[in-house]
Amino acid sequence: MSGQEATSPAGGSSGARALVATLVASGVDTCFANPGTSEMHFVAALDSVAGLRPVLGLAEGVVTGAADGYGRVAGRPAAVLVHLGPGLANGVANLHNARRAHTPVVAVVGDHATYHKRLDAPLESDIDAIAGTVSSWVRRSWRPCDVGRDAASAVAAARSAPGGVATLILPADVSWGSGAVPGSVQPVQPPAPASEADLAAAAAALGSGEPVAILAGGAVVADADLQDRLARLAAGTGARLICETFPARIAGGAGRARIARLAYLGEMAAAQLDGCRHLVLLGARRPVAFFAYPGRPGDLVPDGCAVCELAPPGVDAAGALAALVDRLGADGPVSSARGAGDDQRAGLPSGPIDPAALWAAVGATLPEGAVVVDESVSSSFGSGAGLAGAAPHDLLTLTGGAIGFGSPCATGAAVGAPGRPVVCLQADGSALYTLPALWTQAREGLDVTTVVVDNRSYAILAMELDRVEAGAPGPLARSLLDLSRPDLDFVSLARGLGVPATRADTASQLARQLAAAHAEPGPHLIDAVMAAAGAGG
Repeated sequence: MSGQEATSPAGGSSGARALVATLVASGVDTCFANPGTSEMHFVAALDSVAGLRPVLGLAEGVVTGAADGYGRVAGRPAAVLVHLGPGLANGVANLHNARRAHTPVVAVVGDHATYHKRLDAPLESDIDAIAGTVSSWVRRSWRPCDVGRDAASAVAAARSAPGGVATLILPADVSWGSGAVPGSVQPVQPPAPASEADLAAAAAALGSGEPVAILAGGAVVADADLQDRLARLAAGTGARLICETFPARIAGGAGRARIARLAYLGEMAAAQLDGCRHLVLLGARRPVAFFAYPGRPGDLVPDGCAVCELAPPGVDAAGALAALVDRLGADGPVSSARGAGDDQRAGLPSGPIDPAALWAAVGATLPEGAVVVDESVSSSFGSGAGLAGAAPHDLLTLTGGAIGFGSPCATGAAVGAPGRPVVCLQADGSALYTLPALWTQAREGLDVTTVVVDNRSYAILAMELDRVEAGAPGPLARSLLDLSRPDLDFVSLARGLGVPATRADTASQLARQLAAAHAEPGPHLIDAVMAAAGAGG
């Protein structure tokens, strides 16, 4: 096939310009980009079609994670632009997290010209297969006249319930070819209503008088008003109320309902659900252990417990909650739906920095309306107590478990929620996966404060090594979990990427440095040296 045969008849717009115009008309106003040769016509189109803000990231994992953070706080998709299959592969980990969070994302992946693919050039790969692992929708535009329609379909697919990654593959000659026109905005598929049978089963379980738990996620924990209604329902029916382990977004802080998160460790999660005769899933999936362990169950539902999947992803959890409240007339007192002392901020901590002190410092200094991004990994266990009395905020967590999420997600959240400060708790080992996100924060002047949880080890793996019963680690095994020799200098690394940085060796220093960072707009990094640093932990 020749290049001439691959393009549409003369006239109209180029495929790239039609794509940008369609994205803008469909409500997409931001594109996180790490482009290459095949995407140069898209890049050029940004100056021809107004309305799409480009944000450059220095690595594909940065731009895909930023698109995830943007979508979680803005409630609408950003575009992400990457180069060919290898570029997409570099960004897949954070698209995996976005898939698990049901974040709306429109991924545009450039490809070789249609007539060039048969030559098997060095960067040739199966983009469709790579995209299919993380996308709810994948399409390849074959002609310039298809691009506008395909782009509109991609935005609608990303925004349709339950939300997800829509990937549009754009060959270079389709991008530069003429004859394209912008696509018409397409309707978005809303969430389906809960079935009458499932509503009846959930109401019967909650009214049975037997031990019952509600495992919640999605919209009903992301919104403070829905949270409050959910907590009242649980209080009125005597149900245990538990949130999924890693919610995409959860409202928290003083004056808001306290909802315990399902524990990461399977035995602790099993204890939370122990004795339940009924489990109602409201915006959450059936609980399972993160990994298989010798002699331990992977399914965390207790034996003999009936599971009602009332509102799985794609079903209207908020509507199902309202219907349950109406059926049961259950509206417990707000005092029983909130934890004691939640309206009072914790005092400033002192002493060495351990997980409890780390989160106490964050909670005590957190500005009103902040977005908190948590990739503190082994130190995340202190987050609940530390944030309980903090100013009202939203918490974003590591939904898919793929590390390198925190700094990119915080970057996107700051773009998607301008005017809201962002605080990122970033484990040291996973920070190195996507550290160039700091450069984007500096370039865009984003109000992100990053706290590196610096224990100089893969501490979570030290715990997992014991849990999988692999035996006592020898010196070679321990060397793979140790991040010293040499110690990482996060202050110098951050400054080299344009972000002011300080080091905190005590909890009181951390609290003071957090307060100072919050008082000055723009990005900052604090290297919080944990008490276990250098001690093999």
